Amino acid sequence: MALESAAAATRAGFACCFSSAAEYEQALITARRAEGRYRKTGALPRLLLACGAALVVLAGLWSLVTR
Repeated sequence: MALESAAAATRAGFACCFSSAAEYEQALITARRAEGRYRKTGALPRLLLACGAALVVLAGLWSLVTR
C-alpha cells in the first residue's frame, strides 16, 4: 500500500497546473510583468536613435555630394 501511495504522489508531482501552453505562457508573461521585466521605455531613446540614424544618412549624402 505504501508503494502505491508513493507512486501516486510521484505522479501528482509531475502534473502540470496549466491546461494548455497558451495558459502557461499567459501566466509566465503576467509574472514577468509583475517583476518589471517588460517595462516600457520612454520616447527619448527612440528619438535619440532616430536622430542618430538621420545624422548617419545625412553624413553619407554629404560625402556623396562633396565628391
